[in-house]
Amino acid sequence: MSAVHKLITDHLDIWTAADTEKKSGRGRASGNANSVYGIKKLRELILELAVQGRLISPHGDWQDLKLGALGKWAIGSGFPIAEQGVLGEDIFFVKVSDMNLAGNEKFITIANNTVSLESAKRLRLNIHESGTVIFPKIGGAIATNKRRIITRKTAIDNNCLGLTPRDGVTTEWLFLVLSNIDFSKYQAGTSVPALAQSVLHEIPVRCPDTKEQLLIVAKVDELMALCDQLEAQHNNAADAHEQLVCHLLSTLTQSQDAADFNANWQRIATHFDTLFTTESSIDTLKQTLLQLAVMGKLVPQDPNDEPASELLQRIQAEKAKLVAEGKIKKNKPLAEIDDDEKPFELPHGWSWTRVSQLFAVTSGGSFDQSAELESGEIAYVKVGDMNLPGNEIEITTSTRFVNPSEREMRGIIPVNSIIFPKRGGAIATNKKRFITSNVFVDLNIMAITVPHTISVQYTFHWLEGIDLARLNTGTSVPQINHQDIEPLVFPLAPLQEQHRIVTKVEQLKIVCEQLKAQITNAKQCQQKLVDSLLVGAIN
Repeated sequence: MSAVHKLITDHLDIWTAADTEKKSGRGRASGNANSVYGIKKLRELILELAVQGRLISPHGDWQDLKLGALGKWAIGSGFPIAEQGVLGEDIFFVKVSDMNLAGNEKFITIANNTVSLESAKRLRLNIHESGTVIFPKIGGAIATNKRRIITRKTAIDNNCLGLTPRDGVTTEWLFLVLSNIDFSKYQAGTSVPALAQSVLHEIPVRCPDTKEQLLIVAKVDELMALCDQLEAQHNNAADAHEQLVCHLLSTLTQSQDAADFNANWQRIATHFDTLFTTESSIDTLKQTLLQLAVMGKLVPQDPNDEPASELLQRIQAEKAKLVAEGKIKKNKPLAEIDDDEKPFELPHGWSWTRVSQLFAVTSGGSFDQSAELESGEIAYVKVGDMNLPGNEIEITTSTRFVNPSEREMRGIIPVNSIIFPKRGGAIATNKKRFITSNVFVDLNIMAITVPHTISVQYTFHWLEGIDLARLNTGTSVPQINHQDIEPLVFPLAPLQEQHRIVTKVEQLKIVCEQLKAQITNAKQCQQKLVDSLLVGAIN
């Protein structure tokens, strides 16, 4: 058993314990959306030791060279759109985007564009031989560190660069060497990063004879296959864990009565420490708590509370008065709520109602951008301002202030409102924010204004559980309209119970955040353990 093989098998718990993270590094699996941190680092170690000649016992002399000495540079060419061919023609024409067609594979076997040999000659395209290793050389694609091997005669565009191995250098060895180099460290440029061929040419590398290249490549393939197995086992276990957490939490929301709920909760509580060990499991728990809150299952009911039906009557009487005084418009009548629309059974004293019966639903307004945006009295809020952390819109030093004209006053959203994106990709972020002062919001924002007779925090927790993307009625551009929000059914609890629910939710949210902090700290410790193990292996 090789030293690296022993390093892997002797420390399996360490390699797989460090939690997953978004992939952005080098290595064979760098195309994965997620990879176990420890295994990601292990892959990098395997490549590092391979190109240093430390993966297997040396069999021959090694040369200290420059990267450019391993082959001939494969230079890109321009390619007019009018020349685009069809599959089956002689020459592939590969762009950076074609590197994604291979997924995580290292070979390019298909391309979106082809060209005939006659056209290639007429256009004076640079044609590169099978076995050339190519990579992005311009723009953000450099950071992806993609490496691909072409499998037939191919031209590449000006955003690509490559190396065709010289005699005595195998394609597989060249691929290993290039995979171990993080080209983002060598990029230059300000607005558009780029790689200079002259800089890459001087990168120092080592190279053994062909026989040892093949032996090292075979060992790398063997060890990478072992990493694949470890990663698959870890991910399968993680998927099973996530499914178990979702199933057990769903038993809470589907409980038939108090006894059933208590039994289901006891089952979860008994195994709490083993169930809620990841950030995603804590997020699922938070969403379940929000759902339980608006189902009336988070706090006990008090029979002395005023029923929600009486609260609803007062709200409707107040709205009727405002309509009569011309202060608000009368809502269009909506259909009665039938049983099919009720997602769950409410506790005694609660009432189902529609959003439009309780809240004012408004959209932002347009603003004359040529007007003064610094000396006004009302904060101007855009979708981008919702990216700050927390649940409230914060007024910062970068906030602009406006004085809307009378025509623009409809864009003003009053305090006690909750805003959220209504147009574009921002809908998918599912962001909702409190308004703590009157603000002017733009056309891409919608608001629910909560009357003083209802807890705005309770309303916010209900809205947190609503997936805005599910309400999208747009086609080419995602969009939420009034008719998507106003008919939604709302579980109205007695006012005093609303306050008790809010208190309990906030307490439990703090506990969830504390759990996530513990998980984060544990993950950082696991990653440091992996890093220290790697340092020891290299040294």
